[in-house]
Amino acid sequence: MSGENQNMIPAWVDGTLVPVEKMHVHQEGLRHKAVSIFIMDRDKVLIQRRALSKYHTPGLWANTCCTHPLWNEVPLDCAVRRLHEELGITGLEPVFRDHLEYRADVGNGLTEHEVVDVFMAEAPDGLQFALNPDEVMEVRWISVFDLQSEVEQHPERFTAWLQIYLKDHADRIFGSLV
Repeated sequence: MSGENQNMIPAWVDGTLVPVEKMHVHQEGLRHKAVSIFIMDRDKVLIQRRALSKYHTPGLWANTCCTHPLWNEVPLDCAVRRLHEELGITGLEPVFRDHLEYRADVGNGLTEHEVVDVFMAEAPDGLQFALNPDEVMEVRWISVFDLQSEVEQHPERFTAWLQIYLKDHADRIFGSLV
């Protein structure tokens, strides 16, 4: 797929879903489709620290993987593709968990207004990573309870969307773990 096509994501313009260049979507704060994935190991969630080269929220901690589907890409296919591209993770079968919407300022005049398909996957023993340094600086496992506490104590270390997920949607995402 060409680089040009990879920058076109599904966004609503005047009520119609159309392909729009990703940076334009964020500059204008357009409502757009997104995918978020949480990989779990029992009560622990895998989180990632975004690469310093990211165009927004560099160096902040986020959920396992968060992205935008390409135009006409099925959300599950997007989840599987980005787990591989960002973290080198293959062989997982993410399961649809919920459909959420949020709006957040992500700095530098950019806004995320996302309609998110949330997926969960259980990590097998010995899950292997191959981090893409253009996307991810590091990963770590943390209990959902400890993550909520850390986000409350140090919100500046975490992306706005992870803060929103934990504050407003934790029960819908993590169920009995919260």
